[in-house]
Amino acid sequence: MNQLLEQFTEQHLVAFILTLGRIAPLFLIAPLFSSRMIPARARGVAAVAIAIGFSPVVGKDAKFGTDAVTLGGLMLKEILVGIAFAFIIQCLFAAVSAAGSLLDTSIGFSFGQQLDPITNSQSGVISQVYSLVGVMVFVVIGGDAWVIRGLAETYDEVPLDSMPKLGALTAGVQTAFSHFLVAALEVAAPVLLAVILTDVAFGVVSRVMPQLNVFAVGFPAKILVGFLLIGASLPFVATWIGDQLTESVSAALKTLQVA
Repeated sequence: MNQLLEQFTEQHLVAFILTLGRIAPLFLIAPLFSSRMIPARARGVAAVAIAIGFSPVVGKDAKFGTDAVTLGGLMLKEILVGIAFAFIIQCLFAAVSAAGSLLDTSIGFSFGQQLDPITNSQSGVISQVYSLVGVMVFVVIGGDAWVIRGLAETYDEVPLDSMPKLGALTAGVQTAFSHFLVAALEVAAPVLLAVILTDVAFGVVSRVMPQLNVFAVGFPAKILVGFLLIGASLPFVATWIGDQLTESVSAALKTLQVA
């Protein structure tokens, strides 16, 4: 133990702190890692454990200045890289949840919103179902390992002692955010189209039979059509989430370029 402590220098301590700065945003933003269902203390312990494992490898050949200005700039850079990486992956799961919110609004479940245990916010029933399906797929396909492996590869793109190209970083984040609504529509499109066609059909029926109470008949019909299409499309949604997760990790790595 004494020999191990003698080999531990201030460079190792700086490498550990900087590594923790890049890993910490993962447990604040990224899906599953930032879940409110995981205690904050457990997330903190996991972040420190990953940093302990990464820092001897990623900081082996790096040399850091020990003055406050240099360390502050490096720490700010590490936090920025970690936020960008986690945000791009989170956009995928936010799009899945937004798809559920679109369906809640179109079917009518948005009138009775409940507390979502994953995001700790008010959301509709279908939005919660889609969020839970996203987390389930994330766990089944080993998404946590994909994310940690992708985070490790960020050190190949931007080492601890290098600065990222801010233009590429902001462009990647902007691209992920701009595709947010498109991805939500891709997930919700089959069910949304079926519900819209159901509304059109009952609109025609109301013109032909004005005495029919369309609201009393149409609302249960929309729920039935929505649930049937959701059940039929969920396997495809799960496949889509798996494919998009790998693309999100790849896109996050492409945004990291050394200045």
